Amino acid sequence: MAVDPGLLAWVEETLAPVGNMTKRAMMGGATLYLDGTIFAIVGDDLLWFKADAESDAAWDAAGCVRFTYEMGEGRTGSMNYRRAPDDVYEDADALREWTMLGVAAGARAPVKRKKPKN
Repeated sequence: MAVDPGLLAWVEETLAPVGNMTKRAMMGGATLYLDGTIFAIVGDDLLWFKADAESDAAWDAAGCVRFTYEMGEGRTGSMNYRRAPDDVYEDADALREWTMLGVAAGARAPVKRKKPKN
């Protein structure tokens, strides 16, 4: 996966009025957070928003496909992320609207606890 620095700059600049966007490198891509809550990943120059059962209907209505990846041996995996609608790359209001749906899903996600070391 690759990360377009222009895309990251667009997202950060557009979200500045609503919160602080941070990022963390992830397998050649990036994980995006707004005020500490995960809301998206970026890979192959595409933005994928966090989704869950509660927000799936909105993503389905917009035709946003689920994030999938090859696992090897002909298997495909998927994650609870949906491809951003095309308008988020040009329309700041659309980007903020879909981001907030992703932030809400991120806030609802269960917190992963670290396993204690023996």
